[in-house]
Amino acid sequence: MTAPALAHTTDLGRMYARSLTDPPKVPSITTVIGQQAASLDGWIGYMAAKAVAGHPDLAAAVGNPGQMRTVVRDSSNAAEQYRDAAASRGDRVHHYCEQVALRALGRPHQMPEARAELAEQGEENFAVRFDSWWDEYKVQPLAPEITVWNETLGYAGTLDLVAVIGGKLCIIDYKTKGTDRNGQVKSLDAKVVMQLVAGMKAEESIVDESAGAWEAWKYGQDPVLLGVAVGETEVRTLRANPAVLKQHWFKFASLRRVWQTSLDAAQAGAPLLPIAPPAG
Repeated sequence: MTAPALAHTTDLGRMYARSLTDPPKVPSITTVIGQQAASLDGWIGYMAAKAVAGHPDLAAAVGNPGQMRTVVRDSSNAAEQYRDAAASRGDRVHHYCEQVALRALGRPHQMPEARAELAEQGEENFAVRFDSWWDEYKVQPLAPEITVWNETLGYAGTLDLVAVIGGKLCIIDYKTKGTDRNGQVKSLDAKVVMQLVAGMKAEESIVDESAGAWEAWKYGQDPVLLGVAVGETEVRTLRANPAVLKQHWFKFASLRRVWQTSLDAAQAGAPLLPIAPPAG
């Protein structure tokens, strides 16, 4: 996950402020979407079991309870380690994508450095595939990594890219994805539609973070919403179905109310109070 200037990590999730000197005020788009229940129990258990099976000390630990406990302890947080590594990789890929857009706009960029960092991590194929996609789709960037705000519903977020592709205004969200056993990029989660439609429904976009200067959102009038899965073997581009945007917007708005209700309940006071037995 990238770190926009106005974003803050809080006990309530990621939140946004109106300026660099203001406190955080509203939840991020991803924090709102995160209110949707998603069980990872099966995956967490699988990752732990896989880590045990592949542990270099497993053979020596068989029949030795003390060593086996060490193997289990080392493997118990395998899912967390995998998640963190994937998040760091996603940050590097997103950073490279942003630098490509900045270079195309003639603005200061760090594209060579971002490419070198991917190469150092053995991840340069993400950049190779992204470059091919960029050229094939003839992307004309307008606004990379732009922070937006919706005061009516109360949320903010940072969009990966606003661009023109094939003469159409597009709002784009990149997702760094792994590759399946057939060499194809793994599919996008449907939650990306909520993320894109929330960006489309923004009311303002940032002009100056330091001053807290915002302007009316000018890219929300019937854009094409694209989820772009960036992988090592290919880049897959999917369009949010225009026929379902209203339902996904309503779902996002409901999740925003869930976030607010959880906050209100947490701030209402102690949920449980001691009580003495009845007198006599």
